[in-house]
Amino acid sequence: MTRPRPALPHDPGATMPSRASARVQSVFTSRFLASAIAVTASATLTAVVLPAGHAAAAAPYRGANTAAVQNDFNGDGYRDLAVGAPGAANGTVDEAGAVVVLYGSANGVRAAHRTVITQATSGIPGTAKEWDRFGSAVASADLDRDGYADLLIGTPDKSAGTMWGVGSLTVVWGGSGGLRGGAAVAPPTGLDEGCGFAAGLAVGDVTGDGAPDIGVTGGCGATTYTGPFTRSGTPARRAFVNELGTNRGVVMGDVDGDGKAERFWLPGPTDGDISGPVYAESHSGTYTELPLADGFSGQIGDIDGDGYGDLVTGVPWDVSLTPGSTPAHRGGEIQVLYGGPQGITPDQKPQVVHQDTPGVPGTGENGDQFGTSLSVGDTNGDKYADVLVGASGESVGSASGAGQATLVRGSAAGLTGTGSRGYSQNTSGVPGAAEAGDTFAGSTYLVDLTKDGRAEVTVGVPGENADGQLWVARGATSGPVTSGSTAVSGTAAGLERRYADINFGEALPAARSPFF
Repeated sequence: MTRPRPALPHDPGATMPSRASARVQSVFTSRFLASAIAVTASATLTAVVLPAGHAAAAAPYRGANTAAVQNDFNGDGYRDLAVGAPGAANGTVDEAGAVVVLYGSANGVRAAHRTVITQATSGIPGTAKEWDRFGSAVASADLDRDGYADLLIGTPDKSAGTMWGVGSLTVVWGGSGGLRGGAAVAPPTGLDEGCGFAAGLAVGDVTGDGAPDIGVTGGCGATTYTGPFTRSGTPARRAFVNELGTNRGVVMGDVDGDGKAERFWLPGPTDGDISGPVYAESHSGTYTELPLADGFSGQIGDIDGDGYGDLVTGVPWDVSLTPGSTPAHRGGEIQVLYGGPQGITPDQKPQVVHQDTPGVPGTGENGDQFGTSLSVGDTNGDKYADVLVGASGESVGSASGAGQATLVRGSAAGLTGTGSRGYSQNTSGVPGAAEAGDTFAGSTYLVDLTKDGRAEVTVGVPGENADGQLWVARGATSGPVTSGSTAVSGTAAGLERRYADINFGEALPAARSPFF
């Protein structure tokens, strides 16, 4: 069956500053918008002694996220892993969507220790409908401040009455028994068909009051929610943001060391800037373009260990995708803007890393889509955040679009190609085999699931067979260990399939471009 693909409407009254003034005329579906997930870095980093020339902040970087233990839904002290499977069936309802939560432990995650959440789950609002694609975006924050992390689920394809693709946002409450019960978070009024509300989610404490705040993106603008939230899903305050028009990416994190998260908006490609402009939002609510930066999605973490968050963005668009444009380096790139006492300023030139950077595995080729996904976290416990980058279009041997993940190291001098590693399904210790269209690293996430101070490498493989797959490699002082690594398929996680692919692993709580 062919699902409808309406164009996204745009607000003709909204104004966009500077080079983002032109609107994208291409038709993008909310299914792809659903991938624009951007949240703050999951790893909490401690202060380190820095060499001369690097000034340390007064306090260690905490990311301005207030969950007692971010992503810990049952309060056992271990982070848990939420995995979106928007193509999963709910009984006879095809492509209704699901989220699987794999609970962390000293031994990592396993398929048997899980909770599956759908719109048919008791206490979850809404009714499962065909093509809803529940679980297209996921994020975590302790919204009600009870000490347990809560789960946010974006469903940008959700219908409202007869209107397809309006979108919805659901919160599922954490507790000592895990995730139980939920509430709908009200969208802004006046959303139309194809708006794709809740395509992207970000969390952080913008006001500095200890309560998490949320940024939500979509095709008709963005919405900010100021915490705390009641158990009915009602925030202290809600505001609609249309200054930037269509908005597909949001990143939140503390880049100036004041204990408050800053917000960065990534509207996506425009006629004037196919690589995607980046805007910084001040705490007073003004927007400033960062004219030297680009990005479709991003995440914040402390790469150089100075106590300030650094903004990493992915720019997977290259000239093969838009002939005649001036996009990213061939094959895609990531950019890094380093935080400091003044935060991130418009005159900053980003550091650019790609597959032709010395030490980075591979070679930049058109269509690799390096930067499709990215995540920031410390994989070896050296107190410098590393960056895991997905190149979902990378060919592995003769397998086109098999995909590859690349781990780039953080250091006191910033991001470095030295010690970088590449992973594919042809890498020793990685289960499976690279096949055309697998899209290995279509999503990526660095998160410490074992409570040892080293983030695990987590990679989504949504194109694996008809199931989708999740791969997890344990962090270690020498770097991630592939031997004995874990792979979980959609069916092993208890999901159902009818006609559509399950797409297990399409959504993880980290940054992913909305177009790949």
